[in-house]
Amino acid sequence: MSDTQEAKQQKIADEIAALAEMPYADLRISWRRLYRAHPPKFLSRDLLEMGVAWKLQERALGGHSSATKRQLKDLAQTLEAKSDLAKARRVRLRPGARLIREWRGETHEVFVTEDGFIWRGENWQSLSVIAREMTGTRWSGPRFFGLNKSTTQSVGASEEKTYE
Repeated sequence: MSDTQEAKQQKIADEIAALAEMPYADLRISWRRLYRAHPPKFLSRDLLEMGVAWKLQERALGGHSSATKRQLKDLAQTLEAKSDLAKARRVRLRPGARLIREWRGETHEVFVTEDGFIWRGENWQSLSVIAREMTGTRWSGPRFFGLNKSTTQSVGASEEKTYE
């Protein structure tokens, strides 16, 4: 890490540490300055400090990635429309994603393509059919590969899901 980066991080750490000693009214002023909006009326001191600290770090070090911003926007829209995130969110697999599942001591890799999946060098249309071939019993493919466990993730080409 360069000296300028270390100095920058130390400056941010000092600013955040100073928030604990700052009067409540000054915290509200800092919130208004950083967010360009009034903080909620009955926001606790702890939440004010965290919000101001986040904004200080975001400005100095960068904020959320564009993918995270998209996910947050989708979640907010779902929550506004349905008031229930659990039912509306599903994992979306993008071509190039790799699913790894260990079954009875054997590791299986499934690659997501535009048209379905590749497992053991063959094209498959359904994860459920792949899971049935692996286990010899009927399975929900997404459940077998652990895709139902995480309701807010999107798995892309550079990511993989591994379940044992």
